[in-house]
Amino acid sequence: MDNYQYTAVDRFLRYVQIDTQSDPQSTTNPSTGKQKNLSRVLVQELLDMGVADAEMDEWGYVYATIPANTDKPNVPTICFCSHVDTSPDVTGEGVKPLIHQQWQGEDIVLPDDTTQIIRVADHPDLTHQVGNDIITASGTTLLGADNKAGLAEIMDAAHYILTHPDIKHGRIRLLFTPDEEVGRGTEKVDIQKLGADFGYTIDGEALGTLEDETFSADAVKITIQGVSTHPGFAKGKLENALKIAADLLAALPKNALSPETTDAKEGFVHPTRMEGNQDKAVLEFIIRDFTEAGLQEKETYLQNQLTDVLTNYPGSSAQFVVKEQYRNMKDVLDQHPAVVENALEAIRRVGLSAQRRSIRGGTDGSRLSFMGLPCPNIFAGEHAFHSRQEWVSVQDMEKAVAVIVQVAQVWEERS
Repeated sequence: MDNYQYTAVDRFLRYVQIDTQSDPQSTTNPSTGKQKNLSRVLVQELLDMGVADAEMDEWGYVYATIPANTDKPNVPTICFCSHVDTSPDVTGEGVKPLIHQQWQGEDIVLPDDTTQIIRVADHPDLTHQVGNDIITASGTTLLGADNKAGLAEIMDAAHYILTHPDIKHGRIRLLFTPDEEVGRGTEKVDIQKLGADFGYTIDGEALGTLEDETFSADAVKITIQGVSTHPGFAKGKLENALKIAADLLAALPKNALSPETTDAKEGFVHPTRMEGNQDKAVLEFIIRDFTEAGLQEKETYLQNQLTDVLTNYPGSSAQFVVKEQYRNMKDVLDQHPAVVENALEAIRRVGLSAQRRSIRGGTDGSRLSFMGLPCPNIFAGEHAFHSRQEWVSVQDMEKAVAVIVQVAQVWEERS
């Protein structure tokens, strides 16, 4: 993009130092108030760019508009979306981002915990980064590239578009959400207020990739009611809810049906939380599959395992509650082929080989698609997310900025 001085990296280095970790156990919106600290920064930076309507609502969602500058009357409104929160899995407090300039292919030892080593053998995408500038954390926190790389890229693209009026585009809406990492990123999105026709989350991994298919996802909560009594007088009476829960976990297969034993299009049954005492125990699971039938099959399997376990505990009972989380976005995107094709064309225009991929997970785009905003996922360059070995390259981030700008142009040209 001519001799433009990218701002994505500078923005990213600022954003990752703001702790925005979300909390799955919280019942507030957003789940942690500190997420709003970054949302406020984003609003102020947008206002400083000249985006007059940039605002944060009471729930911590940021909305903003770049007005159309084309004479064409029917250009769809396009939304670019990223999330402000970081994963609950690893702390995001006190992030110290490090730039490993002109990286030459060696394993990267993180200085604040030298047991944290980003090995090329474990991160094959690093083999494409020799000579690039790699950003990591220092070893004791995650980096926050998921999804602050996306935030920085959208903000830089907005800056570029606003300072280059020769780039013709339709109306562009920006949406920054809280709580994506705890599955609540679209819970308070006002779709009418957003007013977009199509959208793109900027929350993907490898350079040049576009993800147009996700898992379908449910949560299962099992509440086990045992039979409690004084342990000194428990013979023939006590049915320990914790042991029932342990028996259920032990009944799950060791070499199949789990995240650690599946890949590609294979789904899984994954326990995420257990708490309780001898009287009552609660188990929480996430169920994942690419098809609705596969999802239901796995839920039936888990329910059957629970029934089998309870045959050994005649006085005990259990509740099995399924909650829908999100569905495979491909079901919606296939009805709107232009939203994918235009993004693939934008990726090609910046000199990359465009690749369509499936996500073994979900994004805000999964739910947005079913809320009426078809929304695939464009790469942000983030890698090893939810870990202390998370990394992103400066050059990948700059390519993502160029793709975002091109997406806006392609939609204008093809309208």
